[in-house]
Amino acid sequence: MTTPTAGSAPVTIAVVTWNSADVLPGLIDSLAAGAGEVPYHLVVVDNASSDGTTDVARALVPDVTVVQTGRNAGYAAGVNAAIAADTAAPAVLVLNPDVRLAPGCLPTLMDALTRPGIGIAVPRLVDGDGKLIFSMRRRPTVLKAFSDAIIGATRAGRWAALGEVVTDPGLYESDRRTDWAEGSTQLVSRACLDACGPWDETYFLYSEETDFHLRAGAAGLGVAYVADATATHLEGDSATSPRLWALLTANRLRHHSHSSSHVGTSLYWLALVLREATRAGRGDATARAAVRVLFRPSLLRSQRGPQWLDQVRVPGRAQPAGGRTRAQALARLFARRRSSQ
Repeated sequence: MTTPTAGSAPVTIAVVTWNSADVLPGLIDSLAAGAGEVPYHLVVVDNASSDGTTDVARALVPDVTVVQTGRNAGYAAGVNAAIAADTAAPAVLVLNPDVRLAPGCLPTLMDALTRPGIGIAVPRLVDGDGKLIFSMRRRPTVLKAFSDAIIGATRAGRWAALGEVVTDPGLYESDRRTDWAEGSTQLVSRACLDACGPWDETYFLYSEETDFHLRAGAAGLGVAYVADATATHLEGDSATSPRLWALLTANRLRHHSHSSSHVGTSLYWLALVLREATRAGRGDATARAAVRVLFRPSLLRSQRGPQWLDQVRVPGRAQPAGGRTRAQALARLFARRRSSQ
């Protein structure tokens, strides 16, 4: 861990964990080179892991601050707890435990925060094979949702008016503003945190970064994509886990409803149904689970969390019978989280 220089407050590096003992060492190994000369302090917020995650953190970083939530409180709750652990930090670097920083990533992101109107800086992300991750996002709209359903996210994303996910590789070659971004690696300024307040914990997982980034933009402290800063995100299972995909889909609808009329929300719901039903018709189990949730108003309105996931019916599989099934469903939530909206 770097040593803070005289007169400088260290940046908080915030990592939210849940049974992340297998991936956390790789992240910690990357921090020294990734931070460069920027002083930092590691804060690990643990959501009641049972695999010794906190022991790993303390063994590898003796001066780590470990915050125990005592329950699986969700990603946003973990981020809020990390931010509260050190209110003097000039910025907070929020990381998933399966991220690995490239050398110089943090100082390059810090430089971006000095630009006018920037409160959040995100790097170029690649996967474990070095392939570019399409991490930039545009503001969700009904038109974009229907374009995604009809022509697909990759094709729609080539045009700003049609796609939510920015899928033109050329746009990732230089710095630019983006409405929001995949949330595995993000540096947030103290000014942005003060202006926007806490992350919305009611999402539990997925869309919490959408909400926070759009609020930051509305406050005049938007998101900068920084091409010269790089991080590897090993990614997770939202695209392959029916329960996680159902949660992601439900939270997309919930987020849109907060800023839309009843008619607009209904149209957005219809676009999501069209998208998932088309995929479900081709035998996609994740899409079938999402469709079932979209047609369950009580589930769409209920509080997100482990119990919410237990209520998601997975086609072709036995339904949860107890804690073991829940643990299997949640074991990768914070170890390998993927924001693939």
